[in-house]
Amino acid sequence: MTDEKTLLSNIALTMIPNIGSALAQNLIAYCGSAEAVFNSSKAKLMKVPLIGDERADAILNADVIENAKSELKFIKDYNIKTLLYSDPEYPRRLRECSDMPFLLYYKGNADLNTDKIVGIVGTRKITEYGKEVTKKFVEELTAQDVLVVSGLAYGIDITAHNAALEHNLKTVGVLAHGLNQIYPAQHKPTAKKMIEQGGLLTEYHSQVEMHASFFPQRNRIVAGMCDAIVVIESALKGGALITANIANSYNRDVFAIPGRVGDKYSSGCNFLIKTYKATMIESAANLLEAMNWESNSKLKKKKAQLSLTLTAEEQKIYQLLTESNELEIDRIVALSEMSGGEIAATLLEMEMSGVILSLPGKRYKLINN
Repeated sequence: MTDEKTLLSNIALTMIPNIGSALAQNLIAYCGSAEAVFNSSKAKLMKVPLIGDERADAILNADVIENAKSELKFIKDYNIKTLLYSDPEYPRRLRECSDMPFLLYYKGNADLNTDKIVGIVGTRKITEYGKEVTKKFVEELTAQDVLVVSGLAYGIDITAHNAALEHNLKTVGVLAHGLNQIYPAQHKPTAKKMIEQGGLLTEYHSQVEMHASFFPQRNRIVAGMCDAIVVIESALKGGALITANIANSYNRDVFAIPGRVGDKYSSGCNFLIKTYKATMIESAANLLEAMNWESNSKLKKKKAQLSLTLTAEEQKIYQLLTESNELEIDRIVALSEMSGGEIAATLLEMEMSGVILSLPGKRYKLINN
């Protein structure tokens, strides 16, 4: 766990004008720690690549540390987690992105590194068609325990969040402002529920004033922390297409729900599909199949059910074959500490039951392993 003094210095780094994540990391690498950055002389700071006279003065400005102290009090008062890029709880998928945030502020209980994360995005001017598709899509994700991510905006975003809450899926909203406010204000009740069943995440501290340019910046976090992005309704211009393009640049899977030809709020989805920037899907089942999530879950379930029906001897062999792709019978005898006769009889029974497959050379493997 990061100590308070180190956390204060890391927060202060994010408050320096024109110091992004990459420069902040460079400063730490050159100076040795975040604390050392603020204890360095101007001459030393000037030696750090891309830190010129103006940035060096900004780092040494006394207001930076004072502002960081106020922010530290705010996050302690409201029990907000800070996730530094090097922390284990920091979203690992986002860490792969070259423009990842240096520090994130998080309030919630969802695991940001869970197995399956889907971002659902689209227009703020949602149609009835978009509402129905979004609700049904999220409902179909329930069996897979998918974490639903969006931006808490009007339209598709809030519909996806509310549908996740309704179906007991965890959902995280990525904000374009600090955790001292909720925008739009009408979504405060949903945001409150999300803290208990998911969370709210942002790179912005509470003292920064919200700006229109923060929304596209927010979209890169949505794209970066997810396995896949699904665009349900979107015009040709807007945040959803920005998110899809960013996701493509991160090599994330991008999907789009098609709409009617000539429909303004499906034109963006149709464009993504037509230009091969998104895979066309019509349901969550299509997404699960494309991501190979459904088959993996079915296989795990089948294996769990199978283990309950096996005898003690069969379970021992099953475990050995689970750990290896295939084994010769002599190796099974040696590892299992069972007699050759017991092994032969057990292998025959497992083969007859369709659990294992006999291969040339007296080798065996699990079916579907």
